[in-house]
Amino acid sequence: MKPLLQFFSQIGSPFYINAYPFLAYMSDPDHIDLNYALFQSNPGIIDSKTNLHYDNMFDAQVDAAYAALEKAGFAKMEVIVSETGWASKGDATEAGANVKNARTYNYNLRKRLMKKKGTPYRPKIAVKAYIFALFNENLKPGPTSERNFGLFKADGSISYDIGFTGLTSAASSLKVTGAGGWFQSSYLLVFTTCAAVVPLVLTS
Repeated sequence: MKPLLQFFSQIGSPFYINAYPFLAYMSDPDHIDLNYALFQSNPGIIDSKTNLHYDNMFDAQVDAAYAALEKAGFAKMEVIVSETGWASKGDATEAGANVKNARTYNYNLRKRLMKKKGTPYRPKIAVKAYIFALFNENLKPGPTSERNFGLFKADGSISYDIGFTGLTSAASSLKVTGAGGWFQSSYLLVFTTCAAVVPLVLTS
């Protein structure tokens, strides 16, 4: 691992991580406050080593990466979240996987990124993150949650709204054009979904 970090440091690359409060909550819903995972009001947690207060799990996961990098000798390396999201549907054993929680998480994540603030451990470095995913992966194997992380369903309709103005479903266009007009309708779908992602990236 250290040679890889040395290479990243030499070329000025950030360190990318996947941060999923959903997975942590799903694995232990009896001991993890759902509000803490969803960026909602909660007492928070004080880290015993740093004495820093965390009011959401996302920041805690990012700072865990920063702390590990610092311990390895790479305190100046930036951490970027390459994947984060919440499943809108899941199996009976997948706690918290529903549309309400998915919308709440991604909506509040977007609000948090728009503030361009850092984390308790790295307050001067604005957090950057990418939502997983644009589309539900309806053919993906595994538990139901794996197929339901998308802001859009497989048919192009919107899974739920997270506050992007002017966002419209492309599902009707896909149905009208049929197979012969697939390329035209897919352009519309790509344009629509890009319109959803670009503001998130720009505001992060």
